[in-house]
Amino acid sequence: MTVILGEGDYRYAMQRGWGRLPDGWSLNEVGGVGVDSSDRVYVFNRGEHPMVVFDRDGNFLTSWGEGLFKRPHAVHMGPDDSIFCTDDGDHTVRKCTLDGKVLITIGTPNQPSPYMSGQPFCRCTHTACAPNGDIYVSDGYGNARVHKYTPDGRYLKSWGSPGTGPGQFSLPHNITCDADGWVYVADRELHRIQVFDGEGRYETQWNNLHRASALYMPAGSCPLCYVGEGGPTMSVIRKVPNLGGRISILDNKGNSLAQLGAPHTGNGPGEFMSPHGIAVDSQGSIYVGEVARTAWGHINPGIPVPDPIHVLNKLTRVP
Repeated sequence: MTVILGEGDYRYAMQRGWGRLPDGWSLNEVGGVGVDSSDRVYVFNRGEHPMVVFDRDGNFLTSWGEGLFKRPHAVHMGPDDSIFCTDDGDHTVRKCTLDGKVLITIGTPNQPSPYMSGQPFCRCTHTACAPNGDIYVSDGYGNARVHKYTPDGRYLKSWGSPGTGPGQFSLPHNITCDADGWVYVADRELHRIQVFDGEGRYETQWNNLHRASALYMPAGSCPLCYVGEGGPTMSVIRKVPNLGGRISILDNKGNSLAQLGAPHTGNGPGEFMSPHGIAVDSQGSIYVGEVARTAWGHINPGIPVPDPIHVLNKLTRVP
């Protein structure tokens, strides 16, 4: 059965469990997804093969990163078709070629900064590039900061502190830049996206989101913003409808254009658990990676994880 999500100009057919793996392989959980200029799809996952590459039709192409990454968390495609791999278990960001050669390592492997010290990195979460090549890293699980680097990985500055005010963070979980150099930070546990200029000056924030976890903005002026929203984990709201577990499509002012998903989180047709990575190909199809196994235990405590549980889905745009 084909499930259609969205309405109007934003209608998508959902392909559950997209991507054909070699026999015996598993993605386990998907931290990040990226798409290169040839529409090859890079799936940064927590299985035995950290980076699995598919073509647009879901055919397996190759894998790499075995023995290199500790806990894959996010990927970002650089403007030169490099790929930035953020590893929160290893406290590093690695800029790699598309076949896995490491070009730059930012951070010291297995040497985190002290918790909430403000110094890079303590369980960094995501990476983004500005149009001029500057690199921004959200440092979210053990810090409440954004760090800025030159294109060759030299440290420039940081901003942010723990708190709920403008320019403060609870958990900066994802980051992206637009063509004008604005920096967008998913402040997950405060249910908002904060917007900064390239020097870290606070501009505004977008609300009306639930646990904003994943961000994706395509290249070009006035881009859309695709937001993955996690489902509710607190016991008193787990069964409340319309709280996350969806993909929201916003305009570049933060206004909602579409919401893709079901009223409740889940593993069934048209449902999401915890969208954690998003990418969009040249045809407008959306690839969604989920940390569904972890989310299932928080949202459905005491209930066995279903088999299969879907951690990678494709949403194909339809007329």
